[in-house]
Order: sequence, then structure tokens, then C-alpha cells
Amino acid sequence: MDIVCPYSWSEDPAPVDAENCDDCGLLQHRTRIIWGEGNPKASIMIILDNPGAREDREGSPYVCGTRQALQQAAYTVGFQEEDLYITYILKRRPVKAYDKLRTREICMKHLHQQIDTISPQLIFCLGNVAVSSYFGDADAEVKSLRQKWSSPRGIKTAVSYHPLAVRRRPNLMSYFVEDWTFLRTAYLNYAGK
Repeated sequence: MDIVCPYSWSEDPAPVDAENCDDCGLLQHRTRIIWGEGNPKASIMIILDNPGAREDREGSPYVCGTRQALQQAAYTVGFQEEDLYITYILKRRPVKAYDKLRTREICMKHLHQQIDTISPQLIFCLGNVAVSSYFGDADAEVKSLRQKWSSPRGIKTAVSYHPLAVRRRPNLMSYFVEDWTFLRTAYLNYAGK
């Protein structure tokens, strides 16, 4: 399947009180904060582990291969940018060693703030790091949870592979699209379309 990235998605700026947060220590990595991308009023929130190098360096979301895989699956099943809001467990890209578990636990407060502010109807976690962090369960994993609905924090949540895994292992693309179809079906039922 050819992967095409038609354009960059809009970036949602961080709230002023979060821009210089140093609770987790990632501010010392000198990478910029990336709060979210897409439509902050969308009813679907996509959660990834952390921004990639291109989002950090260029300030241009959705230009790398990982983002192309995500967009390709989303567009394949009929989603558009206005339907989705993408965010991260870590809001800064780590570039040197750090305490992963501690940092993720600390950074979850920002994700909870976003969820409370945006009030998404559906959440879609991509990759084992996002899944275990959001579910608050080190044993939670994509393989055992995909194609099922769960309700951590009382919000209907589905999971799938990380787009980078799909990019590196193209045989996962069909499963990835299946999971996006699963999400799309629930979205259409919710929206009454």
C-alpha cells in the first residue's frame, strides 16, 4: 500500500501554564513542547507515546513516515483531520536517558488535563507504551486488547499498533486498518451517521 501524506495537520498550542513545565525533567532535553495536533474539538482523541524528531525539529506535524502511516489508515477508512485530535503521553521528545516510568506517570497529568478539557467521546491508543500508560497497567498491551472496547477513566477506548511498528513491519498495515475500521464504526454509531 502506497503511503501518501497530503498535508500537515494543525498544531494545537500548549496552555501557557504547561509550556515550561519541568516536573518530569524533559524540559532539560531542550526539545519543544507539542501539546496536540488535529482538531481539539474532535470527538476522537488519538494517544501516542511521544512526539518524533520531525515534529520537534521542524514544528511541522505529520510529515514523517510514522505520521504518514497514521494518516493513510485514517483516510482509508474515511476520517479527515477535523474528526481527530492527536496527543501524546510525553509532550516533549526525549533525546537522552530518562526515568521512563516515573516521567510517564508525571506527564499523565497533562493528558488528564486534555481529556477533561476536550471531553472526547472515544479514545484510540496507539502502541504498547501509550496503552500501558493510559490504562495504568504495565501488562496492558495492544495484542490482547485490539478489536475490543475498554473504558479506562469512563471513556470508550480502543487500541492498535504504533504507526512506527506498522511502518517497520508492513504486514501489520492490514491489522492497523482493521482497527481504524473498528474505531470508525463506533464513531459513525455515536454520530448517528
